[in-house]
Amino acid sequence: MKHAKPEAAFRVKVITLFPEMFPGHLGLSLSGKALEKGAWSIETVNPRYYTTDLHKTVDDSPFGGGAGMVMKPDILDKALKAHLPLGRFIYMTPRGTPLTQKKAEELAKEPLLTVLCGRYEGVDERVLEAYKAEEISVGDYVLSGGEQACMILLDAVIRLLPDVVGNADTHAEESFQNGLLEYPHYTRPAEWTGPDGIPRKVPDVLTSGNHAKVKEWRQKCAEDVTRERRPDLWSAYVSQNAKESKKVK
Repeated sequence: MKHAKPEAAFRVKVITLFPEMFPGHLGLSLSGKALEKGAWSIETVNPRYYTTDLHKTVDDSPFGGGAGMVMKPDILDKALKAHLPLGRFIYMTPRGTPLTQKKAEELAKEPLLTVLCGRYEGVDERVLEAYKAEEISVGDYVLSGGEQACMILLDAVIRLLPDVVGNADTHAEESFQNGLLEYPHYTRPAEWTGPDGIPRKVPDVLTSGNHAKVKEWRQKCAEDVTRERRPDLWSAYVSQNAKESKKVK
């Protein structure tokens, strides 16, 4: 007698016109191994399956005129209803709230995500309202579809699942974990000459064996790069530290 495979602790449903794009790179490396082991699972749903016309039409021209086409609410509704429950329902869109590390950590705690990938000019607003979609953006730019954005979101989330990356310390020292960008990394050889002909050595502190000094150096580097490249993060970091200092006093 065959036993049913246990359901993955983290499940994803992707509503997409291009199911062949998944799992894509998520089926490789650490996330791919976790997928094979059943740590997470992915199901794709193609809205075209729920059309009834000869051409399998999933889009129509926008009311009010304008360029492009809009994904039809009735077709999307059929696709979504056929795959209830949806769990946390997400729509990838440039107008959404930015994807952050904190948001990825939050989503990694969910047992089920359903991600709607738009195409053309997007989806009919009434679908988003009716299904209370959470709109998320991966950046201030426009992609040809939501599939690429969905993969970025899932990559950020899946690597946070238990036993996917393996070493918990890896997450603890990554960019954004403590409000700062990550410090620079070095490995062997200790001295290397690049194409510009300039020999470059690893900073002495990293080969000193003094762990306290290494920690201090890394903290300073993280602060310096954050201050230089992301003044918005630096301002928030300074503000948070000031608040914590007041609490201690």
